[in-house]
Amino acid sequence: MATISATGSLLDARGAALAARVCFHCGEPLPPAAAHARIDGAERAFCCDGCAAAALWIRDAQLGDYYRLRSEPGMRVSADDAGLELWDREEILAAHARAIPGGCELTLLADGMRCAACAWLIDRALAREPGVLEASANAVTGRIRIAWDPARTRLSAPLRRLIALGYQPYLATGEARERARRSERNRWLLRLGVAGLGAVQAMMFAEALVWGGASADSAANMSLAMRDFLRWVTFLVSTPVVFYAGWPFLAGAARELRQRRLGMDTLIASSTLFAYFASLIETLRGGPQVWYDAAVMFVFLLLAARMLEQRVRGIATAQVDALARARPVFATRERADGSREQVPLEMLAEGDIARIASGESVPADGVLLDCEAWFEEALLTGESHAVHKRAGAPVFAGTVCRDRPARIQVSATGSATRLSQLARLVEQAQAHRPPLARAADRIAAWFVFGLMLAAVATYLAWRAYDPSRAFEVTLALLVISCPCALSLAIPAALAAANGALARLGVLPVRADALDRLARATDVVFDKTGTLGDGRPQIAEIESFGPLQRDQARRIAAALERDSRHPLARTFLDVDGAAHGLVASEVVAVAGRGIEGRVDGIHWRIGTAGFACARQDDGAIWLGDGHQAAARFVVRERERDDARAALAALRGEGLDLHLSSGDGHAAVARMAARLGIDAAHARQTPETKLAYVRELQRQGRVVAMVGDGINDAPVLAGADVSIAMGEGAALAQGTADLVLASPALMRLPAAIGLARRTRQIVRQNLAWALAYNLLALPLAVAGLVTPWLAALGMTASSLVVTLNALRLARSTRSDTVPTAAPAQVRA
Repeated sequence: MATISATGSLLDARGAALAARVCFHCGEPLPPAAAHARIDGAERAFCCDGCAAAALWIRDAQLGDYYRLRSEPGMRVSADDAGLELWDREEILAAHARAIPGGCELTLLADGMRCAACAWLIDRALAREPGVLEASANAVTGRIRIAWDPARTRLSAPLRRLIALGYQPYLATGEARERARRSERNRWLLRLGVAGLGAVQAMMFAEALVWGGASADSAANMSLAMRDFLRWVTFLVSTPVVFYAGWPFLAGAARELRQRRLGMDTLIASSTLFAYFASLIETLRGGPQVWYDAAVMFVFLLLAARMLEQRVRGIATAQVDALARARPVFATRERADGSREQVPLEMLAEGDIARIASGESVPADGVLLDCEAWFEEALLTGESHAVHKRAGAPVFAGTVCRDRPARIQVSATGSATRLSQLARLVEQAQAHRPPLARAADRIAAWFVFGLMLAAVATYLAWRAYDPSRAFEVTLALLVISCPCALSLAIPAALAAANGALARLGVLPVRADALDRLARATDVVFDKTGTLGDGRPQIAEIESFGPLQRDQARRIAAALERDSRHPLARTFLDVDGAAHGLVASEVVAVAGRGIEGRVDGIHWRIGTAGFACARQDDGAIWLGDGHQAAARFVVRERERDDARAALAALRGEGLDLHLSSGDGHAAVARMAARLGIDAAHARQTPETKLAYVRELQRQGRVVAMVGDGINDAPVLAGADVSIAMGEGAALAQGTADLVLASPALMRLPAAIGLARRTRQIVRQNLAWALAYNLLALPLAVAGLVTPWLAALGMTASSLVVTLNALRLARSTRSDTVPTAAPAQVRA
């Protein structure tokens, strides 16, 4: 005991020594000139005056239990509360607050809520502010709901208290979507609770009716009066379950009947209503049996299965919700004199200078002005590590600035940002059902029609054989053979797969893209910007005649200024590249080059045959179509993960091809380093498409990966096409999938996921068909009771849904390997 006591004393002493070296409020190391204040009868040290002021306020407000209850130290208190007046602007409140009796209500996010004690402190601190009607903080979600009376206080006043305690408020963008989803979830939970409570009660009364009996020849049996009493009580219990908890099924059945089609909801609603009204009739006339328990169990179990299905679908929509919340509401704009102002995001315009603090989201697309900065792009690209960027690099809205503040020049805002474009792609993909899912719906509709006929035949047969069991057997048949699992087999798997793809940074644009990707046998790659890193460099410039090398480069830059081809950057990534030269009458000739007029002289830049009628040597030539003026030798480095990605694709059994418009020497070098045997150079869009068509004639299923405008025709002609996220808009618009990140390792991960999805779909379909083939004869033979039928049908739906959830659990963005950097240049 003495040893234990001594050890405890030593730990206490070490803890006290450690506490003496860190801030009492936020836990950060103390500076040489620390602030001090007396808290709880002891002298406490603080890293700054802000933390000391927060602790003193907590003490004076008699909320000192916060320090005893907390499990994590608080955030360091910032004295910067500039810009809080923006929260009081009418347009902000109109867009994000909602009216409640006596005032307004707003939900916001708070940075720094680390434990339940933080939520406890915020609740009580805000409640003491004048004019605050109610405040509720959630430490798990980091959200604060605050209600206030605008006649007594501005919103900025309680928020200033929040900042003084070390919690930085942010507007929860996408709050309307979040509120609607939360309200819908609460309604479903309430329905499930009503159904569960009713099911327990109904089963209890049903057991009493079964075991108590009602015949007059047994003294142990209950009286007829007690039987009728229990039946009426069960009726009262069942009614809210059938018509409130089961309302989604009743509404769905009405919608299907209006559309003149049969579906799951029609069968569910008819089975439930048959059991309910048949039981009511038997109750009224004193019949021998009622089936209230079957009706309520059916509703309860199906609600549970439907909620699990919604969870699977929610995995897929989570990416859209996250994209919607990624944009901040305010932006810090730099004035012409260098001062700053906070403005609503809608006031930010192209050409403005925006400042992003460390830890803040980027408000718009732009170009980095600082020497370097780090940005976390996981939401857009699936990349788990922060990306290092230098001056001139593109920065995207919704990414998070890390480590140091940054300045950007805005290039796109609102719906023109890459964030908004990706959100639209995800929404479009989720809005369309693939042909396989539509086929399953058609099969299920015919199955329902056939099941109705089988139910009629079963009822007539049992009426002739044993009339007392005819309705019970028919009800069990309708319930147990409901093809819910068949209808869920494909949508559940696709919803889980789409969510997993979004985490990988692969966005499906077409509804059936995943199925076609799973069947791919060959992958055809473009070179520049796809296997190459998209940043080619001029290794050598050779001029001919009177034209100097600098002049040649400026003419080339003027011609390439408006081109989206990756090689155009080679001539433009130099300050003052065109040096005032402007090209006119510019025409892009696909697969060959560009021609136009510069200072009244007609020029061509591109392949040797196009620019100067020479034999192609793989270089880029500048000329007038007949005479050569300059020759540019361009080198492009392969992407860092290209070798690992291609090795992974070979491991999946895929044949790889390289089809590029670049010169023979450059293509051959790239193919040799990456181990691609089938390499084709100087390919025009037409010859690329012809090559894909030839593979297809051989029975191959071709996946095409490209990024340029020249790739758009072949992307459209391939069986399945993948566009690089940094590529041309036309290429992305033609593609079936878009790699939001240029990381090629996403591609084998996506193909592996597509193949697993196909396996899951097959397993689900096999299970659904096997279940119905087994359940149908058992129900017709009268071997299954209605409540057991409800249990079996729900179990089959749960099996299908849980099997689909394996896709969501097995795929995470952090499972995509990162290849070692490549060192060899093309």
